[in-house]
Amino acid sequence: MTTLPHHGRWLEELEVGLVVPHALSRTVTETDNVLFTTMTMNPARLHLDAEYAANETEFGQPLVNSMFTLALLVGISVLETTHGTTIANLGFQQVEFPVPVFVGDTIHAESEVVAARESKSRPDTGIVTFEHRAFNQRDEIVCRARRDALMRRRPPDQ
Repeated sequence: MTTLPHHGRWLEELEVGLVVPHALSRTVTETDNVLFTTMTMNPARLHLDAEYAANETEFGQPLVNSMFTLALLVGISVLETTHGTTIANLGFQQVEFPVPVFVGDTIHAESEVVAARESKSRPDTGIVTFEHRAFNQRDEIVCRARRDALMRRRPPDQ
């Protein structure tokens, strides 16, 4: 069997307490927000209507769609955590958005392993709970999410 290239970590490398600062960061653009919001059929003026957001909200400008922020956070985390080493995303236990994200904010992230165990039904896998944290350019936390992933054990030939 050919092993595909990976950058992620095997189950054995994901010990509780491990904190992984992610190398990637991304400045959020208006295009990101408008495309994501309209592709997901969200009609909220809060994300799409600058005039409304400026005059009718406490923020004075459109908010970036929080689901985009969550997706960006998880995407930023993939390379150093689960790229090529995960089988499936099992779900989210908790998602928080303590500070809003605006167009022009630059997001960076870190992930912490908060739980890890062997699978009871699949001996070549385990379940890892990550807490992913996204920060803006002022190091304010803009998103925190706990995510369970079904992870592969290190193959015998690795």
